[in-house]
This record gives sequence, structure tokens and C-alpha cells, in this order.
Amino acid sequence: MMMAGNNENRRRESFGNRARIGGMGHGSRNQRPHGESRGPRGETSAGKSHGPTGGRSGRRGPPRGGRPLFMERPKEEARGIRETKESVKIPPVGENIRIIHLGGVEEVGRNMSLVEIGEDIIVIDCGFSFKEEDAPGIDYILPNTKYLEERKSKIKAILITHGHLDHIGAIPYLINKIGNPPIYARNFTALMIKKRQEEFSHLPPIDLRVVEKGETLKIGSLNVAFFAVSHAIPDSMGIIIETPYGDIVHTGDLRLDHYEGEISEMEKEVYEQFKNRKVLLLETDSTNAENPGFSISERLVRENIDKVIRDTKGRLIISSFASQVERMLAMLESAEKHGRKVVIEGRSMKTNIEVTKAAGLLKVKPGALISVEEMTNYPENKLMLMVTGAQGEEFAALTRISNKTHKYIRLMPRDTVLMSSSVVPGNERSVQNLKDNISRQGVHIIHYKTSDIHSSGHANSEELAWIHAKINPKFLIPIHGYHYMHQVHADIAARVVKPENIIIPDNGMIIEIQEKGTKMVSLKENAPKNIIMVDGFSVGDMQEVVLRDRQMLAQDGMFVVIAMIDFKTGKLRKSPDILSRGFVYLKESQDLLRQARLVIKKTVEDSASGMNPINFDYIKGLVTDNVSKFLFQKTAKRPIVIPVILGI
Repeated sequence: MMMAGNNENRRRESFGNRARIGGMGHGSRNQRPHGESRGPRGETSAGKSHGPTGGRSGRRGPPRGGRPLFMERPKEEARGIRETKESVKIPPVGENIRIIHLGGVEEVGRNMSLVEIGEDIIVIDCGFSFKEEDAPGIDYILPNTKYLEERKSKIKAILITHGHLDHIGAIPYLINKIGNPPIYARNFTALMIKKRQEEFSHLPPIDLRVVEKGETLKIGSLNVAFFAVSHAIPDSMGIIIETPYGDIVHTGDLRLDHYEGEISEMEKEVYEQFKNRKVLLLETDSTNAENPGFSISERLVRENIDKVIRDTKGRLIISSFASQVERMLAMLESAEKHGRKVVIEGRSMKTNIEVTKAAGLLKVKPGALISVEEMTNYPENKLMLMVTGAQGEEFAALTRISNKTHKYIRLMPRDTVLMSSSVVPGNERSVQNLKDNISRQGVHIIHYKTSDIHSSGHANSEELAWIHAKINPKFLIPIHGYHYMHQVHADIAARVVKPENIIIPDNGMIIEIQEKGTKMVSLKENAPKNIIMVDGFSVGDMQEVVLRDRQMLAQDGMFVVIAMIDFKTGKLRKSPDILSRGFVYLKESQDLLRQARLVIKKTVEDSASGMNPINFDYIKGLVTDNVSKFLFQKTAKRPIVIPVILGI
């Protein structure tokens, strides 16, 4: 994995060196400082918007193959955020209850919301989402906290429902921006947060407080209670915020513990408490709302995986989401029961196992886990490997095993690979390539389409219907998922909640419960919602032109022109040099290059003739325009043209 990462770094460094060559001289229209636009004769106007966000990106850090790093910077840049000066004019909350989702709706991931009552703001979750296809080079996407930053004195706490990264991942990037309020979480979640904070040791310490199910706390002027919910990770919890008009219930991600549709007594006991509560508003998970019936029970999944571990004759390799912590623990217990030694391979999986040890949840004996180097000391039928990479990620353990680049592990025909995870939308081709590479080596594959060995951590439609009936809210806001998922969820909830009492939210939408809890409305104003991106060292709202240039580089490449002008005559000292990457194969395009040089020579000499002093910005703008038009006419491609004009 590190070798591959180093190769990626070398590729980025190589590109970075070429870009720096392109930045010599006086710059270019395509590589001017962010936030500046060029006038017709090369003049610059700082601060002009280049897209819908109107923001500016931070300076990009050095090449990277792993997680984002940080370094000391001047005060403004060290915060990593490009501030916007304009404030959104939003009416005061008054006696109303205000709910805003800063992320986590219209999408899967990036979960963060707030409840504002009087002088108190309670924030729920602080997660990120991973980069999208239309944001090349971006590491993570964060919620926009501008609304909170302007009201940080009112923030009394952040409540974290569980330890998945889409609920805790943004804490290191955002916590100080909103005043470093106390964070409340259950024990396992708190350990996950602490473990992640170790990667950001330069940041001030956080105020992390452990709570437990059944506990009620006074936070600000509000009573807040916590209850356990079932999910794919230990210590998941729901939140109850008591208000003068009834309770606001936020469940976080959840499913029901059941067996073939029969709800467990544990779940019935948890939800029985709502029988005696007046629930004003319910916010709950929509991720699997469009899946009919009940999900496959986790109990059945564990029974089937236990049979595979017991009956497999050779070595067993299991790949799963590292976030499926409860299932991982069950696999480890099953392996010990059937006499298999376990190798853990993959950074995220190793990290989560370390946290389960710290939480006291890992119940196997110390000798049950062995290192990858110790595998040769045991027969094949006594080995089980738990690895990352079920989604076909390029550098994950299972991918490296499948393409024979792993340092220690080689597949053998006697092996069995069990893929205990579904395919995340968008990863279909990567997963298919992964399965092909494994099967070509004669290995038997078991996956969720051929056997019941995976169940989602999110409730299906009938589970949601059961939850709605038990909680019986007056108002509903579907959360977590895309708009269509929310609409399906609303249709399910209509069995219990009046349709006019349901609002499908957008990110930044300001929803208020008004008139002493009798009406729920969305305001015409919105909280700031342009997305915030982590890009190397920089954290900020990414300027549209940067992403557009990256997309153009990926699609049509770059075309660098290097020309030297004689200051006295305005003529070129020699034929222009041309560098190109990702555009055309230069050795087979000599006629194109010859014509391009003629265009460059004519453009430079015609524009520089009689010019004293020479306006390099103006000349480079003309070169960019003329060369771009010429290349498009000849190739129907639009590479980024970077002119470097030197005066001698």
C-alpha cells in the first residue's frame, strides 16, 4: 500500500514540477491567482467570483498519497478557512423552535444538524463525506458551519449519535470554528473520536464527555435524554430534547433488531418509553426507506457466517466494511470457537479493532489474533484473514491480494473469499474487477447475492413504519439520504403523521415549529450551504474554476507553450518550446505542433510589435485564446493552455 502511495506521490510531484515550470514569468490566464479575473488587456481584478460559490480556495499542499496533513501557517491561513464577509440576514428565532440541517440531507453522509431554542443551540453530529466524481483532487466534503460560527456563543454542546466517519469525521476540521463546545457521546463513540483526534495532535484538546443510555442531562436550559438504538457499530444512540411543547427525537442511523420480522424484546423495551412521552418532532434515518419489508436480520447473517467459518476446508479470507464493528466482533468470536487464528489486514480495520479492545468489547483471547508474518506457523484450515477492500478500493488489502501485489499474502485455489458487504453505488465496476481477479486464480467466492451474509445497518420500510407507530410524533422530518428516499419515507410515515406535518428538508433549509408547537414551516431564508472541501492542507469553499480546470486536465490534458521575446525587437528569440501531457502523442503529431508554433509566433510578434514596454499578461492572454481555438479546430479537444512568456 505504501509503495503504491509513493508511486502516486511521484506522479503528483512530476505534475507539480511541470506546473511550476508553467508558472514562470508572469503567469497566465489559466493559472492566475485564485479569486482574480483578467480584463481584456490582462488587468486583474481581485475578488471576482468564478462560480456559484463566489469563494476562494486555499493554497494547495504538497503531493499526498494518504490522509491530509497540516502545518504551521500565518494566522488567517492556519485556520484553513476562507471566510465570507457577507452574513445571511435571518430573523431571530424568538419563541420558535428552529431546526437546520447543515449536511446529511439531499445526500448520504456529511451529517450535521442543529436545534435552536431561545439562547441554546444543540448540534447533532459532525461528519464528512468522501470526494465525488465531479470534485477531482478533493479529500473530504464538510458541512457549512457559517450559521453556527455567527452564533457560537449560543452553542451548548455537540451530541454524537455514533462513531462512523459520516458522523464524526469533520470534528477536527470544524470544532474550533464553532467555539470548541463540549462533545457528548457514548463510550465506544468517544473512543473512536479520541483515536481520530490523535491524527491532529497540533489542535487544542477537545472537551469530550461520555454519556450512557437512559441518562438525562441539563445542557444549557434544556433537558436532553439518550436512548440506545441498533446500528452496525456499538453504542449507537438516539437523542431526546425536551421542549415546552413536546420532545424532539433524533434517532441517528438505526435499524431494528429482529428475527424474520419479529421485533426483539430489547427493542420493544427501548421504544416502550415513548408511550408516555409527548413527541413533537421525529427526525429519523431514510437510507433504506425504499427497500420493502424488513431487512435481513443480523442474527441470520451471523449464523450464516458462522457456518462458513466452521465448514470451510481451507484458508478463509473475509472482507467487510471496517465500519461494521459489531459483525467483525462476532466473526472474531466465531473464529476462536472453531479454532481459527485471525489475521487483521487493513488500516481502518486494525484501528477499529484497537478501539474495541480499549472499550472492553473484544472478548477473544489474546492468542486468537496473529500477525501476517505468523501465518506460516499454522495450517491453512486454521487460518482466517479479515481484510479491507470489499469495494475494490485501489490500495486496500483485498485488492492488493487479488492483483498479487501484497507483500505477504498470495491467493491459492484452496482459499475461500467471503465478501460480507453490499456494493456501494458507483463501485460496481471496481467490485466486478476485484471478483474477476480473485476467480481467475481458482478461488471460491461467497458474496451477498449468493448467500445471506450481509445486512444493512439501516431500517427498511416496515421497520420504519414500526418505529413511527411506537414514537407517534406530531411532526416528521425525514433525514439521512437523497430527496427521493425522503419522499418514500414521508409516504411510509403518512400512516401515522398527517402529510401536512411532514417537511422534506434540503441542506441549509431553516425549519421552524411555531405558534407554541402547533405549526411547522420552512422559512424563505436559508442558512449558508455552499459546500466546504478539504483539499490537502486547505479547508474552504473550493473555487469553481479550480475544479473545472482539474476536470479539463482529466478529460483533455494540458498544453504548455514556452516562448522567449527579445525586449528590443519584440521578435521571438527561437522557435517556441511545447510540452504536453494527456492531450496528444507528440511523436505522432509533428504537423500539429509545427502549425501550433506558427500560430504562437504570429500571435506573439504581431501583438508585441511596437509595444514598449511589453505587456506580458496581454500577450499571454492572446496566445491562450488563439492556441486554444486552433487546437479545438484541429482536434475537437480543449486542453488547458499554459503560456510561459519570457523576456530577454
